[in-house]
Amino acid sequence: MSSPSLPRLSFAFAAAAVMTVGLVSCSSADTPSTEASAEASSGAASEPVTAGEPAPAASEPAASAEDAVLSMPRLSIEAATEAAQAALAQCQADNLGFVSVAVVDRFGQVQVLLRGDNAGEHTMESARLKGYTAAAFGSNTSELTERAAGDGATIRDIPGTLFLAGGVSVKAGEASIAGIGVGGAPQGTADEACAQAGLDAIADSLG
Repeated sequence: MSSPSLPRLSFAFAAAAVMTVGLVSCSSADTPSTEASAEASSGAASEPVTAGEPAPAASEPAASAEDAVLSMPRLSIEAATEAAQAALAQCQADNLGFVSVAVVDRFGQVQVLLRGDNAGEHTMESARLKGYTAAAFGSNTSELTERAAGDGATIRDIPGTLFLAGGVSVKAGEASIAGIGVGGAPQGTADEACAQAGLDAIADSLG
């Protein structure tokens, strides 16, 4: 005799199977596939920046040591000595051996200082100041005297300068890199002639 409950059990199993298929189907429709998600993500990343959005700032490279440190041109000790000796020799040839000669760099630092026989103490300071004035302004001091003239404040009031003839500028190209100053002659023009002789002695090596 068959059991009366078999048809009911078969119907229950069939209903459960239908419900399972329905759930799987719904889940597939609601959840995008991994492949679709990856494509969407890739598309968002590759979209260009619109006009309304600021572009990302480019990072600036840090300054290198070569950009931060400057090399300043300066006469070699050999060239500075040659110029000083030539200037003093010219003064001695002109019977003005009682002068002093100074060769200074662009910032007024003395590279060579020669004191002639019987030259007064003040001639060394005069030579140094003339040399620095010529180097700093890039002109011979005789050419600067007019700019220093006047009743009001002028460049002659700048400390550490001396606007008397006797200083010449030493240039490499267009840049003033040093100055040659001579002090002690009766006239500034004589001082400057000696300083010019010093510059002429090294002119060919300046380029």
